[in-house]
Amino acid sequence: MLNAIRQFVKEEEGASAAEYALILALVTAGMAAAASGLGNAITNAITTATGQITGS
Repeated sequence: MLNAIRQFVKEEEGASAAEYALILALVTAGMAAAASGLGNAITNAITTATGQITGS
């Protein structure tokens, strides 16, 4: 597996390092947005559960 990754990185055809960096930045931004949305959903769920438990 590691050799396949090394060969893929060494291959001169296809995307350059700058393109890989751009893809990585986009994926990272997407993951950050998803994590933020998930955090808000968890906060809302806990708040709702707390309200149900305390009766407020």
